[in-house]
Amino acid sequence: MQTILELTDSNYSDFIQETSSALFIDFYSPSCGPCQTLMTYLPQIVENYKDDKVTIAKVDISTNPKLAKKFMVKSVPLCIIIGDDKMVKSAEIGLRGINNYFKMIDKELGKSKGFFSKLFG
Repeated sequence: MQTILELTDSNYSDFIQETSSALFIDFYSPSCGPCQTLMTYLPQIVENYKDDKVTIAKVDISTNPKLAKKFMVKSVPLCIIIGDDKMVKSAEIGLRGINNYFKMIDKELGKSKGFFSKLFG
């Protein structure tokens, strides 16, 4: 079973070089109320994508300033999707509903359907 990966200044580079999956990262601060709410979503996100090629991770910006600077984190929570090509594909600042995070990941995995696909199958 997949777990929530804790990325740090020291393990990020090795992880990103070795992974071939998409990556959903939650940048948070322990003192941030909305961040703590988002943390409760992460187990559901992991469960929803347990059979997919995506890694769910979190980064505590208070103890990982290099990663916070690398991704220009100015406000938390900040969630980003990094594709299997190692490029940032999308980002959301602030707390959103869990379905918004599902849509972010689905889009990167090619699971989201466009307007006409929803209408006509």
